[in-house]
Amino acid sequence: MDSTASDRQFTFPVTSEAAGQRLDRFLAEALAPEEITRTRLQGLIRDGLVLVDRTSRKAGYLVHDGEEVTVLLPAAKAAVLVGQEVPFLVLYEDAAIVVLSKPPGVVVHPACGHAEGTLVHGLLHRCGDDLAGIGGELRPGIVHRLDKDTSGCMVVAKNDLAHHRLVAQFKSKEITKIYHALLVGIPSQAAGTVDLPIGRHPVHRKKMAVRQEGGRSAVTHWQILERFAAGFSLAQLRLETGRTHQIRVHMAALGHPVAGDPVYGGKSRLAASLGISRQCLHASRLGFRHPVTGDPMEFTAPLWPDIEMVLARLRRGTMEGDGA
Repeated sequence: MDSTASDRQFTFPVTSEAAGQRLDRFLAEALAPEEITRTRLQGLIRDGLVLVDRTSRKAGYLVHDGEEVTVLLPAAKAAVLVGQEVPFLVLYEDAAIVVLSKPPGVVVHPACGHAEGTLVHGLLHRCGDDLAGIGGELRPGIVHRLDKDTSGCMVVAKNDLAHHRLVAQFKSKEITKIYHALLVGIPSQAAGTVDLPIGRHPVHRKKMAVRQEGGRSAVTHWQILERFAAGFSLAQLRLETGRTHQIRVHMAALGHPVAGDPVYGGKSRLAASLGISRQCLHASRLGFRHPVTGDPMEFTAPLWPDIEMVLARLRRGTMEGDGA
């Protein structure tokens, strides 16, 4: 999905797989739920703010291969966010940045269905006016994200200069990003690299997928640290790129999805018996240059307790109900 600099226009090419769909259905699948609701989408179509090759069309119009669909969003009213007490572990803080370990189950910033209780609300509660407006009204201070059920290391900016410089480091791939994941199965090799482009799934638009055509470059380096008799393995992963769901998509493509991942195939009865209730993926280490001083910095977030508990059970060879 492409957008204008102000994030008020979205453009989607119609692929051969999507050709023949109604315009409203095409856009309902193309637009992620956090971007726009279906009700608002219907209103935009009625108001002539959805264009097909620069021509306003009705909801029932059947899209054709090669056409370009544009959604024009009027300027939204300013949102007022109020700080809330949301738990997270602070690893480091100064006048420019906060480095933290995000708990699983916490959404990073407000979106459709998550108007309260996000990490941003917790940061506003902690930092107050120091954070307001940095990087956008709904995403103050946020320079990168973790999925709701991924735990671990994040850096947040506390002023505009820090935000600008950190975003630039992420874009230029200067950031060191190390993750740990529990994988389903045991790869035949001890280490490797997955170099496969990732894009929006052609049918299930809430998912990502390996896309040889239309995908963006994505590279994940992986190494097996530990193998378990129950048929799982602990892996360390280093990202060269930062695509949405990158590790989850790449490990599933490798045939060894992240354990507990209900979207990409890592959820199973055996995983549940180990007490796995979410994708076992943790952002362990984050390295970057301090946005003000330029000094190299690296932070480590210990594995979240639920993953530590699962690993302990695997090492003992016990499951829930076996006295674990």
